[in-house]
Amino acid sequence: MKNILIIDDDVELAEMFGDYLAQDGFAAKAVHTGMAGLALALSGDYHLVVLDIMLPDMSGTEILAKIRRDSSVPVLMFTARGDDVDRIIGLELGADDYVPKPCTPRELVARIRAILRRTAASQNLNGSDSIIVGALKIWPWQRKVQWFEIELELTSTEFNVLETLADNAGRIVSKEELSEKALGRPLARFDRSIDVHVSSIRQKLGQQADGRSCIQTVRGKGYQLVRG
Repeated sequence: MKNILIIDDDVELAEMFGDYLAQDGFAAKAVHTGMAGLALALSGDYHLVVLDIMLPDMSGTEILAKIRRDSSVPVLMFTARGDDVDRIIGLELGADDYVPKPCTPRELVARIRAILRRTAASQNLNGSDSIIVGALKIWPWQRKVQWFEIELELTSTEFNVLETLADNAGRIVSKEELSEKALGRPLARFDRSIDVHVSSIRQKLGQQADGRSCIQTVRGKGYQLVRG
């Protein structure tokens, strides 16, 4: 049974989602302040955190930044519908995905399952398998990445995106395919999640000797991890 932490000051909504998750086979706990949520998120007892962007004592982005300093636990953000700024900031700080409010319990569960499914899929691979593309080495079962022998700290979704690109090194991977394989959901219209995750990965990889990123943008088609 997967433990899910919900951090949301809307008590009624959080309890409704918690009840729905429990009916769907999850163990859900809801807390309603940022401080309480942060302590539990860093406890190591939860497989995924659902975090509201607006809380009374701390902002969701502040909590997310503190979580990411010490933990790689997957984080799904609640954002206001149509608020692209909050979504992009959340993704840049290391959120794995977001759900716009209001949303249905079914949509929330679907997003949670998609994130956990991708994490479990990598962890269940044969331990002898690794992906090597030039100076990049990925151990999917450990969800571990090295770049020039230096281990990279990636969020769960960043790992999924990079793994998908590495699996298809030298080939252009469309945003639609990346969304399906890395996020576990179809790419929505005007959805910039993949772009933000790729941007974050590029920053962590740095530039090649020629000043370019090893992840190339192919305008109108997608992204390509070049073979070094």
